[in-house]
Amino acid sequence: MKKIVLAGGCFWGVEEYISRINGVTDTEVGYANGNRKYPTYEQVCTGTTGHAEAVKVEYDENNLPLYTLLKKFFSIIDPTIENRQGPDRGTQYRTGIYYIDENEKDTILKVVQEEQKKYHKKIVTEIEPLNSFYEAEEYHQDYLKKNPNGYCHIDLS
Repeated sequence: MKKIVLAGGCFWGVEEYISRINGVTDTEVGYANGNRKYPTYEQVCTGTTGHAEAVKVEYDENNLPLYTLLKKFFSIIDPTIENRQGPDRGTQYRTGIYYIDENEKDTILKVVQEEQKKYHKKIVTEIEPLNSFYEAEEYHQDYLKKNPNGYCHIDLS
């Protein structure tokens, strides 16, 4: 199994969407690439910790190549908007692809280059190695499965 961390605004909807993709074996929401150890949701919401709300994705690369996973991810974000997705605003809602395996960087850059052709504005999605990931509180995990009518900025239909 391979792992990658994706940030696309509020992590509730991103996790639910990603978890429905055939080949994804596990998801976990949390806080990526910030400057505070073990941040809480309340701290991340202040925008001062540097973390992005993100989803750690475990996937079977034999059934779901990284290229395909990233194409599906780009279908639910606007990668040209900085620090916002849907109505959610703040640095914690930025888009990002945080890789664990350096060998995946070429595939990530290829997808970004292809996606850029769809936009007049520059893609601002962060492409960085994963420096830190802290699991979010339990009530955030699988939030939309537990709360089917909960808030989501992504059209899951």
